[in-house]
Amino acid sequence: MSNQKLTIIARILAKEEKRELVKTELLKLIEITRAEKGCINYDLHQDNENPNLFLFHENWENRELWQVHMGNQHLAEYIKATVDAVEEFIVHEMSHIA
Repeated sequence: MSNQKLTIIARILAKEEKRELVKTELLKLIEITRAEKGCINYDLHQDNENPNLFLFHENWENRELWQVHMGNQHLAEYIKATVDAVEEFIVHEMSHIA
């Protein structure tokens, strides 16, 4: 298992009419994810100018533990609940360099 810390920036753009549904479903992920092995932080942000745009800033002990997170049931439930509510979902896997 790699010991390199992994930073995730996840960008979620909700359909305007589904914004509150997406926000509610995203908020449900926070407590359970923060308790997962390897989660250093899992912080949700909403854009001040475009309230349909949400960003997760996450840090994980390593990529392998993040991948375990990505396979968890609560994420599958989120995807099912928001399948027609999200216009765009982009995940950036990043490494701290300075």
